[in-house]
Amino acid sequence: MSKTRAKNTEGKLKLGLPKGSLQEATIRMFKKAGFIITLNQRSYFPSIDDKEIDPVLLRAQEVSRYVEEGVLDCGITGNDWVMENKSDVIRAADLVYAKQKMQPVRWVLAVPQDSSFKGVKDLDGKRIATELVAVTKEYLKKKRITADVEFSWGATEAKVGAGLVDAIVELTETGSSLKANKLKIIDTVCFSTTQLIVNKTSWKDSFKRSKIENIILLLQGAILSEGKVGIKMNIKNDPAQIRKIIKLLPALKNPTISELGDKGWVALESVIDELVVRDLIPKLKKAGAQGIIEYPLNKVIY
Repeated sequence: MSKTRAKNTEGKLKLGLPKGSLQEATIRMFKKAGFIITLNQRSYFPSIDDKEIDPVLLRAQEVSRYVEEGVLDCGITGNDWVMENKSDVIRAADLVYAKQKMQPVRWVLAVPQDSSFKGVKDLDGKRIATELVAVTKEYLKKKRITADVEFSWGATEAKVGAGLVDAIVELTETGSSLKANKLKIIDTVCFSTTQLIVNKTSWKDSFKRSKIENIILLLQGAILSEGKVGIKMNIKNDPAQIRKIIKLLPALKNPTISELGDKGWVALESVIDELVVRDLIPKLKKAGAQGIIEYPLNKVIY
C-alpha cells in the first residue's frame, strides 16, 4: 500500500460511509446517534449536519484502502475487507447489533448439495470462486490445500450450478440463499463484524482523534439503545413495596428512585428490553405501580 496521498482540509474529518448492504443501517445508526445524513442518489458526497465532518459514500470493499492511504481519516466497513485488503489501520470500534443488520456475518465454503465434497480437503486441486480472494487463499494455506481461487464479479452462487467452479466462498447470515441455490456449507472461512477504522496518522491528530472518539461514543450508545426502552412509574414510599417492584425489573443497572412532592410516593425509572414490556407492565400494575410510562430511547451511555 502507498503512504498517505492527500491531506485533508484542516478542521475537517473525512469520513467514509459504506455504500450497499451496510448503507441503510449505517445512516439509521448515525441518526440515532444525533447526526442527520442526507443522500443524493446521484452523488457520492452526502451532506451531514456537522460542519466538522466531510462524508463520502464508497463501496465497503474500498473503505479500508482509502483509510490506510489517508484519503479518508476514518470509515465504516466490514472487518472482512480490512483483512482482504491487508490494510494497516486502527480498528477503533466494533459496531454490532442485529436489529441494525450490522451483526456478525460469516464467509463460508459452499459446494453443491449433491456433490461428494464433505470437507475442505476434498477441494485440493479444485477451482473456487469468491470476492474474498486473499482471505480465501490464506485460509487454504493454513489448511494445506492447493486450489485455484478466482475472483468473482457477482452471481457467485450460480457459478457452481453452471459447472464453472467446484465451490464458492460466499458471505452469509442465515444460509437460506445458499440452500435456495442447492448449495451446502462445508466450512467457515472467517467471521466479520462492522467496524469503524481509522488512519494511523489521523489518530495522532488531537482534533481528529477527539472527534472520532466522540462519534464512537454516540454510535455505540445508539446501538446499545436498540431493542430497549425506558420505563418510569410511581410507587408507594414503602421499603417492602419498593423491593417487590424492583424484583420484577430486569434492569441494565439498579433502577433510579427519586422522591416526589408527595412524601408518600417515589418515582422509579429503569431501562429494560422492549420484548419484555408487554408482560411486565401488567405485573407492575398488579404489584401497585401507578402512572406507568414507557418511552423510546435514542442512546444508552454508561
